[in-house]
Amino acid sequence: MAAVFLIAALLLSLPLVSCLSLSNRKNPGERVLSRNALMGFVISYTHSVNKGRVHDYYQCKDGMLVLQKTHFVSYGAGIPEADETEGAVFETTNDGYVISNLNRRLDKLVLAVGVIAEHAISLCSDADMQDNEVLLRTLFAPQTSLIVEIKKVPLPVYLFSKHI
Repeated sequence: MAAVFLIAALLLSLPLVSCLSLSNRKNPGERVLSRNALMGFVISYTHSVNKGRVHDYYQCKDGMLVLQKTHFVSYGAGIPEADETEGAVFETTNDGYVISNLNRRLDKLVLAVGVIAEHAISLCSDADMQDNEVLLRTLFAPQTSLIVEIKKVPLPVYLFSKHI
């Protein structure tokens, strides 16, 4: 009986559940997990200079975050140039600009929950982006430094963590 309990405890402690993790950089135990975000997510924020809303579209591939495209109202500091990335496509839309085919691979994304920027995450496709947008300040205190990454966690950790 003890052997069965030991095996069960061991299995429950193995990091088997892949999910997107948003964790406090200074306190990694303070985190929010999402398996749905593995299908893709959008990080949105108000640009500090031009005050327009920016939407960065990510996919999760092979344990990496991949920035696929960005949608913005006007250029400002930190907005990528299409010619910086081979194969990137720039287009003008009715409500701004889109640079697609960026394919920038990241192990993790580090960002601070802005006081004015209204950082948000949406777990969605283009069509329903605003319908499920969650302001990061509702999940973490403003000015918290976050690490966004794909992690494998044990099943009990996933089940008893906060989710989006």
